[in-house]
Amino acid sequence: MTNLSLSDLGWSDFFALQDNLQLSNVPARVTDVHRDHLDVLGVKGPLKLAPDQNAGFYAVGDWLYHDGQRVHQVLDRKTSIGRGAAGESGGYQLIAANLDTLAIVTSCNDDFNPARLERYLAMCSAGGALPLVVLTKADLSPDSDVFRRRVEKLFPLIRAVTLNACDVADVTRLHPWCNTGQTMALVGSSGVGKTTLQNALTGIEQMTQTIREADAKGRHTTTSRSLRRTLVGGWLIDTPGMRELRLSRASEGIDAVFSDLVTLAQKCQFKDCQHASEPGCAVKAAISDDALAPDRLQRWQKLQNENAYFNRSADELRAEKRSLKKLSKNERMQTKTKNKR
Repeated sequence: MTNLSLSDLGWSDFFALQDNLQLSNVPARVTDVHRDHLDVLGVKGPLKLAPDQNAGFYAVGDWLYHDGQRVHQVLDRKTSIGRGAAGESGGYQLIAANLDTLAIVTSCNDDFNPARLERYLAMCSAGGALPLVVLTKADLSPDSDVFRRRVEKLFPLIRAVTLNACDVADVTRLHPWCNTGQTMALVGSSGVGKTTLQNALTGIEQMTQTIREADAKGRHTTTSRSLRRTLVGGWLIDTPGMRELRLSRASEGIDAVFSDLVTLAQKCQFKDCQHASEPGCAVKAAISDDALAPDRLQRWQKLQNENAYFNRSADELRAEKRSLKKLSKNERMQTKTKNKR
């Protein structure tokens, strides 16, 4: 892969304006992140670099300056998507950076889940990327248009595309989002056809695994994130299937996805209304008038609570640990007193 210009790689004025005037530094884009090195791509081709931070600091799609051996500076990200990391302490895990479009892949079967779509859309909106819902397995479902209309009803301003991921000609409908200089990332559950889409868009064949017919869930094929060039000159980031998507740093994204509820809540009599039994609640009034589905309110509140939980500050986490430690000490004392009796 040679003779690529910076603009071919996705470079723009946003990154050029961050030039630190060190002429020895050369820009390149991260294609793979490993524990001990980064694979990057520049105008002179691929290169392996020694990182200047731990691996979790970098994301596939990052732009950086280097001297041919080591990273000197990671440039500010134009867009990024990430999620809450595993574990009770939460944290934030980067998934991809500097993408133009996030293609949320689901299928026209039991995998279709509005609550999961809301999570992905909130993550996408929080990161600043353009959302695109891709509904696969349209060839196996006589109701594929019904699934597309369900998406459009939930999110009127979101583009939804139904297609057969195994039909290369059908997949070309995604080319406008991954054309020259454009970057698209694929996210979604295992078994929805992300790897098949990647094969069709990039020409790179990977092993795909059949879906489990009993529960419409698939097995993981992609195990890491990589930046690959598409057949039409753009870039594609495939991601491993996500069994669980925790939201973190997504307050603005949640508000965007549930903008109708945010607007209603502003009309409530009390600013701190919990939309339960308070008088003058505009949200509960909308539910009573059948203008709002109760489960949509529940999903909104659940995502708000989850995001707040995983956005806890270091001081809050330390306070929680002290509280738990104190509680544990009291429990031990109580047990010891009971034993003496």
